[in-house]
Amino acid sequence: MSAALNGRARAVAVGLLADLLVGDPPPPWHPVGWFGTAMAGAERVLYRDARSAGVAHAGIGALVGWAAARACPSTAVATGICVAGRGLTRAAHEVADRLADDDLDGARELLPGLAGRDPANLDRAEITRAVVESVAENTVDAIVAPACWAVLAGAPGVFVHRAVNTMDAMVGHRNRRYQRYGWAAARLDDAAAWLPARLTACLVATVRPHATARIGRVVRDQASAHPSPNAGVAEAAYAAALDIQLGGTNRYGEAIEHRPRLGNGPPPTPVDIRRATRLCRDVTLAAIALLATMPARTGAAP
Repeated sequence: MSAALNGRARAVAVGLLADLLVGDPPPPWHPVGWFGTAMAGAERVLYRDARSAGVAHAGIGALVGWAAARACPSTAVATGICVAGRGLTRAAHEVADRLADDDLDGARELLPGLAGRDPANLDRAEITRAVVESVAENTVDAIVAPACWAVLAGAPGVFVHRAVNTMDAMVGHRNRRYQRYGWAAARLDDAAAWLPARLTACLVATVRPHATARIGRVVRDQASAHPSPNAGVAEAAYAAALDIQLGGTNRYGEAIEHRPRLGNGPPPTPVDIRRATRLCRDVTLAAIALLATMPARTGAAP
């Protein structure tokens, strides 16, 4: 392993730890918010019901992410900005608190901050499932994948990944408007998260060694039935580690998707939300330990 790669690994460990301890920048100052505003403007100009327009949108977004790295060349700082583990945990706990208070309307109001599905008619069980599935999927998208790309390519890697992931969240939906326009962003995000999703499953097994065999079986036998090549792996690993069952019918605006059952346990309860966030924290700590203990090389440079 090269000296530069080792140096970036330690810088990424610093960025992950900073996010774990401090969290995201305030919303008015968060670059992702600025990026979202810029790409909404780009969509207003570029939108056509065609893949070619979506390819242009995705290309512009990736270039904006690369340009952001010119303003923030530090891998550690870029990682701290782009990962969002603490924010993910906070959002999940806020919904769990509403459920604990039997405030279903409050939980429904908060859910869109975590999951894209329509919360209007979700009951307590479906809200709980949505939160646990979001924690699992975002362990990849908000923690492991940006860390991987930061190690591989430094600040440009992590900023471009965050740009791609944000574009997927904005336009990568399987609805009438974005079926073609969002295709490029969705496929780019799938490609960028393919390896990190499988690394996430390995980390889940590492931090829950008593469930390693079960995690392996569920990921191997059930994850491929999920429509997402990456979310299915993460959700299957979480379901097996927590010994619960995820999956079911999800409504995304006008679209309804029937997700496969993942795991062989009972449906999750609100208590499992905090179990899921503890698992997410443990995965983050394992990633930090792994990155920080890579053998040092002379001349390593973050």
